[in-house]
Amino acid sequence: MLSGKIYSAVDKQLIKELGDTRELIYDYNHLRPSEHAKKLELLKSLLGHIGDDALIINQPFYCDYGKQISVGKRFFANFNLTILDEAPVTIGDDCFMGPNVSIYTACHSTDPRERNSRREWAEAVSIGNNVWIGGSVTILPGVTIGDNVTIGAGSVVNKDIPSGSIAVGNPCKVVKRIED
Repeated sequence: MLSGKIYSAVDKQLIKELGDTRELIYDYNHLRPSEHAKKLELLKSLLGHIGDDALIINQPFYCDYGKQISVGKRFFANFNLTILDEAPVTIGDDCFMGPNVSIYTACHSTDPRERNSRREWAEAVSIGNNVWIGGSVTILPGVTIGDNVTIGAGSVVNKDIPSGSIAVGNPCKVVKRIED
């Protein structure tokens, strides 16, 4: 799965891992907002890597495996962050995400017979440093977003976005370059 090769989405080990992660997610999403230490403890056991300094992921938060997610320093995500991390998802330092952001790595065939076989593959997503992702943005499998980027609310990011850009729309396109 992590290598990008075709795998069975109904593999017993993967189903168990998904179930274990769902238990942790349930616990996280049912903590009181004031229970910062418990939230951080759960996130550390759930995510693959957490950078130093403040880490805030507002509840509810959803992911598939968790351990394929790496977030840098001073990460903030508003309500309803969803990450389908069948492949690695790497998020740099000083990244901010609005509400209802979705990051997908899972890929499915467009052929119904192939899709119904439950065979799929995954493509990693990488987000650089100093990135703002507006509310209700969807980031599709295989996308790389560079450093110092702003993605406008409601965008569907289906292609790489270069560093120093402001990008918006469906499909998301660069509309402005930012000078250093």
